[in-house]
Amino acid sequence: MHHKIEKLKKLKLLFVEDEVDLVEIITDTLRKLDVNFLSAKNGQEALDIIEENSDIDIIITDINMPIMNGLTMIQELRKKGYNKPIIIMSAHTESDYINKAKELGVDHYLLKPFDFIKFIDLITEMEIK
Repeated sequence: MHHKIEKLKKLKLLFVEDEVDLVEIITDTLRKLDVNFLSAKNGQEALDIIEENSDIDIIITDINMPIMNGLTMIQELRKKGYNKPIIIMSAHTESDYINKAKELGVDHYLLKPFDFIKFIDLITEMEIK
């Protein structure tokens, strides 16, 4: 696990999530691991952050959020030619959401509740462009 955490530390992550409790858990854990990350409360805020931070390696986003949902945000990013890995983290298991995510070229679809060990395994096994 130590090797995986070291690999994780070399990346810059963006978490897009509006659920305050989950954001606090993720933030606390990533800070303890000394991981470089940013967070946004909705898709529009994420788009603004991405525009100012071209060095983001991976986006991890929820689907249902106020102002702009995750799928719309991904659609906007793809229109602009954004091709870095995107992971959806959602409680939604409906095939419409999963199919739309695949259509948009989402790399992985993680189901909530959030499992940090699975998350670290997934991120550290991905090929980062």
